Amino acid sequence: MTATSRQPAPPPPPHHTPPPMTAGVVPGAGAGAAGAAFPTEADLARATRTHRQGPFAIASRKLPISKAGPIAALEADLGIPVPEMIFGDNLLAVSHAPSGWAIAFRARDALDGVDKTGLPEGGLLQVAHARSWAASRERAGDTRDIMEVVRPFDWSYSTAYRGTVTVPGSSGTGTGTGTGTRSQHGPGDGTATDTVTTTTGSGAQQQGEEREESKEEQGRPNHHQNQNHHQQEEDSSSSSSSSSRDLRFRPTTKAIPLELLKRRDPILFFDEVVLYESELDDNGVSVLSAKVRVHERRLLLLCRLFLRVDGVVVRVRDARVYVDFDAEEVTREYTAREAAFEDARRALLMTGLRPDEITIALRDANKIADLLPIVEQTLESVTLKS
Repeated sequence: MTATSRQPAPPPPPHHTPPPMTAGVVPGAGAGAAGAAFPTEADLARATRTHRQGPFAIASRKLPISKAGPIAALEADLGIPVPEMIFGDNLLAVSHAPSGWAIAFRARDALDGVDKTGLPEGGLLQVAHARSWAASRERAGDTRDIMEVVRPFDWSYSTAYRGTVTVPGSSGTGTGTGTGTRSQHGPGDGTATDTVTTTTGSGAQQQGEEREESKEEQGRPNHHQNQNHHQQEEDSSSSSSSSSRDLRFRPTTKAIPLELLKRRDPILFFDEVVLYESELDDNGVSVLSAKVRVHERRLLLLCRLFLRVDGVVVRVRDARVYVDFDAEEVTREYTAREAAFEDARRALLMTGLRPDEITIALRDANKIADLLPIVEQTLESVTLKS
């Protein structure tokens, strides 16, 4: 028997260990994308459109719905669940370069104005079938505890948001601003808040000190009195300048000039952004959006909350910002309209709409807003020209 010569076995192929997966990185993607979270600062800059008109700049940004990570961080910050469609990076803003004044509309600040107490006296809404459901539970012998509102926040996401206003040059801090800035925004009660504390001294105390100094100056050479007089003038000028830069909104009776806005002037810039939207678990809709149109001598910005809870209520809350570029004056008007759902249907019926047209109109804030009664309205302005 002849021994068969055996060929040596080929070496095994080298073991290939796949590279570790990195969260958010697709295999084969460029190295520059590794570990990058969306949106980056570069993404935000690319998505931002800016139009300049005189001393003002108008900026808008539209990006996709926020991802899971930013949503979780936002919910932790706000303390409530956010709407199912949240556009946390969207923005509409107007700024005044000479003074540093600005007003911006963002989803985060708007949601911060939603009621988080969960108290029944806070006006929380129940869906139309809640009453019949509660009645059936009572017939079944359940306790009254079942009838309590389950969600510890205003699940309709109703907000009286009027924008976040930033004014530099004052002590204190505010929402979304850094040191030395002031921020005003509309909280749940619909009133603007100002978190700035002024550091000016008591006027009476200063006057008393000046009187004492005046007595001491008697009998001294006149050049000392002149120095004191000039110093008082400088102090008065400095105080006046500081006061003139207190650029907060103040109540006014000067309304937004609607006739000028109805003119067919060329539109130089237009954009519309959605800040958040919820279908309220198929019980209606709650949507907050903002849009702006810019003409040569003026602009109008509208931030609108449209809420419809089927069988319960219809709300439209408008914050309008009007800017006169020549006068460098900003006017803000806030109007809240509200009616019971059936009253809103009846108002549409009185306009001659058919039942199918009424159903469509109840989904369009533009068709229903003017038919709802006004429940709150404020008008305020600020002049930015130095």
